Amino acid sequence: MGFLLCSCPLPCNKTRSECETKSTHHQSESSTSSSLLSQPSLPLVPSLSFQPQSSSVDHQCLATLKDKSSYVSSLAVSDKLLYTGSSNSEIRVWPREPPFSPEYSTGDDRNVVSTGNGGVKSLVILGDKLISAHQDHKIRVWKIIDESSRRGQKYKCVATLPTMNDRFKNLFSSKSYVEVRRHKKCTWVHHVDAVSSLALSQDGSLLYSASWDRSFKIWRTSDFKCLDSIEKAHDDAINAIVVSKDGFVYTGSADKKIKVWDKKDKKHSLAATLTKHLSAVNALAISEDGKVLYSGACDRSVLVWERLSNGDDEELHMSVVGALRGHTKAIMCLAVASDLVLSGSADKSLRVWKRGLMEKEGYSCLAVLEGHTKPVKCLAVSVSESDSNSDYSCMVYSGSLDLSVKVWNLRVSSI
Repeated sequence: MGFLLCSCPLPCNKTRSECETKSTHHQSESSTSSSLLSQPSLPLVPSLSFQPQSSSVDHQCLATLKDKSSYVSSLAVSDKLLYTGSSNSEIRVWPREPPFSPEYSTGDDRNVVSTGNGGVKSLVILGDKLISAHQDHKIRVWKIIDESSRRGQKYKCVATLPTMNDRFKNLFSSKSYVEVRRHKKCTWVHHVDAVSSLALSQDGSLLYSASWDRSFKIWRTSDFKCLDSIEKAHDDAINAIVVSKDGFVYTGSADKKIKVWDKKDKKHSLAATLTKHLSAVNALAISEDGKVLYSGACDRSVLVWERLSNGDDEELHMSVVGALRGHTKAIMCLAVASDLVLSGSADKSLRVWKRGLMEKEGYSCLAVLEGHTKPVKCLAVSVSESDSNSDYSCMVYSGSLDLSVKVWNLRVSSI
């Protein structure tokens, strides 16, 4: 189905289980914790959002993209385009900024990249390629094959991971098989549950995939060969993965933990385990310099972690410095752009936080963006050129279980 430009939200027709972040024990299909079930905020973590504002923000909802049958579960933005992945397996491409052409109305499939391959859990962009993670355990790579078509850009699936070459090489070797559940084995290059999150290395040479099967894998993007797989990385489903500028990998899980992984001798090993959360970790985001990690969980708070040391022979140490509070329900998604942190919640709102220049300045909540009628599931943000040394604007895209994507314009200025 196509999207409508609409201001009136339609009711969500998904069941409760379809609107939850996966939590598994030993690959069980039953959900043991829900990202929609809010739990008490962390009482022993100090608040960072008490400082007076040093900036202001003007915000406006420019458009609402509406679907008739499914919610948007993932978003990705490039220089000119917005990609949306839906729970009904559909991937669509849009202009990044309004006006959105009326030709993308309901029933018109000219902006469809793909459909029918399992719900879309995550999207990333690599050059002229779009990479999607799916509910059906697969990762797919799409490439533009025709930009001159009168009916819009045409895309082709150029790879499905694991590739046929990877599968064939590992098919006949007993050493290639790992136990995925009791009395069942599979080759190490396969995910055996939904692929929940994707991330790219700073130079784009590596793709990281995390799954509800409790593992994460590393793929070489030149030929999409699987280079490494960390089985049983967590005790429960992995819901989020991010990679820092200097190559550290962070995974957030329904087991309430965030784990830090370092690459040594071509293999990834555990460097640290962060355990302040008391509920399932749903979302992660990392600052551009890689020194600050943000995590969101069912405790309604965004925890802020800062790196303390990174010696050649030392473990990586991240310490929680405080929490960003204000949401009244579980944190579902996070995004970072410049000095802004954006959080989406099951309380149906987005919050825009700005980090102070000095540590003592803390964080200011610049705005609360309201308009969705159900939990906010995913976020994407794109920063525009600065108007001055301190003023800038950005476009924010929020996908919700109310079957809509809202397009927001933010203009941030110093007071």
